[in-house]
Amino acid sequence: MIDNASIESLKSSVDIVDVIGSFIELRKAGANYKANCPFHGEKTPSFVVSPSKQIYHCFGCGVGGDSIKFVMELEKLSYPEAIEKLASMNNFSLTYTKGSSDYSDAKRVLEAIGQWYVKKLDQNPTATKYLLDRGVSHSSIEKFEIGYVPEGREVMQFLQSTLLPVPQAIEAGVLAQSENGQGTYARLVERITFPIYSASGAVVGFGGRTISNHPAKYINSPQTKLFNKSRLLYGYNLAKESIYKNKRLIVCEGYLDVVMFHQAGFTEAVAGMGTALTSEHLPLLRKGDPKIILAYDGDKAGVDAALKAAQMLSVAGFDGGVVLFPNGQDPADLIATGQSEKVATLLRDSKPLIPFVVEKIVEGYNLHDPRAKEAGFGQVKQFLDSMSQIIKDAYIPLASTLLGVAPALFGGNVNLANTKQSFTQSKDDTEMLGIIKTMIEDPSLIDTVINSVNIDIFGAYAEHFTLLLNGENEHPLLMGISVNDQVHTLEKTELLFALRKMLIRYYKVKLRTLPREQNLSSEKKMFLIRKLRTDIIPRLEKGELVTYDLDI
Repeated sequence: MIDNASIESLKSSVDIVDVIGSFIELRKAGANYKANCPFHGEKTPSFVVSPSKQIYHCFGCGVGGDSIKFVMELEKLSYPEAIEKLASMNNFSLTYTKGSSDYSDAKRVLEAIGQWYVKKLDQNPTATKYLLDRGVSHSSIEKFEIGYVPEGREVMQFLQSTLLPVPQAIEAGVLAQSENGQGTYARLVERITFPIYSASGAVVGFGGRTISNHPAKYINSPQTKLFNKSRLLYGYNLAKESIYKNKRLIVCEGYLDVVMFHQAGFTEAVAGMGTALTSEHLPLLRKGDPKIILAYDGDKAGVDAALKAAQMLSVAGFDGGVVLFPNGQDPADLIATGQSEKVATLLRDSKPLIPFVVEKIVEGYNLHDPRAKEAGFGQVKQFLDSMSQIIKDAYIPLASTLLGVAPALFGGNVNLANTKQSFTQSKDDTEMLGIIKTMIEDPSLIDTVINSVNIDIFGAYAEHFTLLLNGENEHPLLMGISVNDQVHTLEKTELLFALRKMLIRYYKVKLRTLPREQNLSSEKKMFLIRKLRTDIIPRLEKGELVTYDLDI
């Protein structure tokens, strides 16, 4: 039995906000915290957690209690099991009036076997050489407690010699039951091991990397009472101090990436357990309110994982960006070859989450095919509709530019079935966007443009032109043009031709509207009309770039 004094000590040492925040996302609401209730479906948060009273209560379904009750109800555990789960989550050692428990024994097995794996690495030159060849330093091997699992017979001998119980070794995921149920065998044999810790610093499992030709390059401990890979991030126990301090969290793909990131000084790096980020990771990612940087390989698998994660994080209201490492390289490779500065630059220039998602969605559709364009528009609109109105309005210009559709189509009452006729961008629009993109990519041509035309000529794109003149190239409007493959940059001769066409178009419209001008005298109107017809337009049509006339 668990000693009552130990239970009381556990209760006083844990914070209910941390406990519940490890399972669900909590948002500050005055003196309390609120969330959607995990015990019944709801869209409006009615689940309240009180830090001062150390209790929770749902005003929707009526559930409530303390930290232990929450773990019992959510994990479907008995009272003693919930206490042991809570103790394990917080790296708290319980005392027992008689015997011990599966939890404490499993924890003891994991700690002992982890230390033994470390010693076995020192005795295996092949495994050690593999790590050193990958650029991992001796200090990193020690810091991350990297080890090695020898053949299964040695594992069994170690457990027997140290009197570690086999049933609890199975419970901890160190051993597995044979399929016929007649025996046991060791997991992760002949693999380099990376111990996996809970956020509070308790070892809960291992990741194993083969150094033989095994087809499964990485495998993890199985799901256990202690190990739930959907709620864990490798390296978080070592990264959390830097995450809270620097307000940044780097998510990468593999254990070695984390080790090498830390070795290069990027100590906010963590990784998933060989799976994509899921909504179950969100509470852990939310702690400290950091900016999330997804640092993934640039191959198809990496791009797909980054898109899925960026979409989930954007909808959940996270700030952050995406870095895709080019040319088949990963962070570990770059750092190992002395390119830490390049990694730092890539992280600093990460693509913001929402633009990344919009761009990647659009890239997946052939915009020359109206049906495909309609489908792409629908997916982008659905994504933006999941944001707050303010965020949505900020990125509609980017989305409309990438898709080549009118911003108004992203309004709340748009009928997708009636949007096809709007999916062809006019030639005039394409030319204006081409001029703007050319100035973005070659700022030396800005003077040529502003000496020839006025902002009014850009019409619906006047805001783009103003942003460009102000040097705001990171604005979503300009970013959208920069990455839009449907908009092409112009050679200087093409630019001058496009400017002449814009001026001709503009002045011909003026010819039609001047007679209706209320603020001009009849004499002034006649003078300007004559000047346009007999001087300015003919010169432009003959190939001369006539400077914009402010009088007109």
